[in-house]
Amino acid sequence: MAPTDLFEVETAALVRVREALASEGMPADGYRTALTELVGHYERLMRETRRLIARSDRKELELNTLNAKLHQLSAELDYKARHDNLTGALNRGAIFERANHVLRKAPLSLMVLDIDLFKRINDEFGHPTGDAVIRELVSRLNEALRGRGEIGRVGGEEFTIILPEVELDAAMDIAETVRRAIADKAFTCLPSRQVTASFGVSWSEPGGDFEEAYGNADAALYQAKHRGRNRVEQAHIIMHGASAANDSYLAAEGC
Repeated sequence: MAPTDLFEVETAALVRVREALASEGMPADGYRTALTELVGHYERLMRETRRLIARSDRKELELNTLNAKLHQLSAELDYKARHDNLTGALNRGAIFERANHVLRKAPLSLMVLDIDLFKRINDEFGHPTGDAVIRELVSRLNEALRGRGEIGRVGGEEFTIILPEVELDAAMDIAETVRRAIADKAFTCLPSRQVTASFGVSWSEPGGDFEEAYGNADAALYQAKHRGRNRVEQAHIIMHGASAANDSYLAAEGC
């Protein structure tokens, strides 16, 4: 089966014009007829070409718009995959991934904090108020840190702050600043009750093990809880043997 010629009519008109040009004895009306026919086809092709170009431009614009929306959606999905829905802080997986990445090349101070007696806040004032406390706490963390660290929500009322290339003494000072930012001013969402947090801080050299760093900071946090809460403790070693006893104590006390 012979292929279809999309320009069969136009090709035939062009052939007739060429025949007219090659004929020496054709009357003037013959030339005029052939040329008029050719001009008509040419004008139609011009109109079709303009319409196709306009349609192509619209399609290109639509594709560009769709591509932009896809990029935006991809960015939104990536953000949601890495951030906590309630607070906008990094989620557990993202903050741990970030800490591991930093530790491969640089020293890292790690701060673990937990809202004191948070279960009682939920029990007495309800979970919506508890959520509001968590949101306001993250806002205060951001304000107190002033861009010096990254915040991750690793549990209901527990947070991790990573401080790349910050020495332990400086990290302790930052933790104390953050502690005061939480404790020294009543929360807007809970003005009738003081909200406080306890802190554990550890330091690791480049190439250090993140699990060990986190365990050390977590052990220091438990120590802060044991010593009265609303305080900052420096990590020394992971207290493996004390972990179960700490868990039982904190559960009984409502953290």
